Amino acid sequence: MDLMPLVISSGWASGVNAYLVVLVFGLSDRLVGLEQVPDVLGRTDVLVVAGALFAVEFVADKIPYLDSSWDAVSTAIRPTVGAIVALLLAGDVTSLEQAVYAVAGGGTALLSHAVKAGLRLAINTSPEPVTNVGTSLAEDVTVAGVVLLAIVHPWVALAVVVALLLVGTTLLYVVVRRVRQGLRRRRERRTRRAADTP
Repeated sequence: MDLMPLVISSGWASGVNAYLVVLVFGLSDRLVGLEQVPDVLGRTDVLVVAGALFAVEFVADKIPYLDSSWDAVSTAIRPTVGAIVALLLAGDVTSLEQAVYAVAGGGTALLSHAVKAGLRLAINTSPEPVTNVGTSLAEDVTVAGVVLLAIVHPWVALAVVVALLLVGTTLLYVVVRRVRQGLRRRRERRTRRAADTP
């Protein structure tokens, strides 16, 4: 069944940019009338709210340090949207299946959100804004691409999402390790200086 790959892919995308996920699903349903996309996502009020919130996130996500504040606020929102989208995609299934899909969508969203927020904190150590803008634009394009791919080829989208999660988690691990090493070296230098001072 193609529902679980669709749920996991949309969950990953929700963890990066939840409002864009709703917008892409809604516009896809509105313009093409896709069977696998719930009609509620294509409603005008849903599209207007998702579009307005995406516009705010589009700007906030490109400003150094404001993006990390926005990520902190979104820690509860993105996984919740991931779980809700998963439930909507699941449609009329048993309560147990709904719970499984909600956990899969929300859990994947939480994981991708953690990776995104961690990497963006590391990027904020760079003093220039070009890195932030480029990273944010790349995230937006990737989210839209993954959602559209998930609608048409859910298993391919799942493979892409798994690869992105592995790469992102590895990068985050390397960055955290380097930061810890840097902090340890700084402490050692301070200790040496304090010992050398008469």
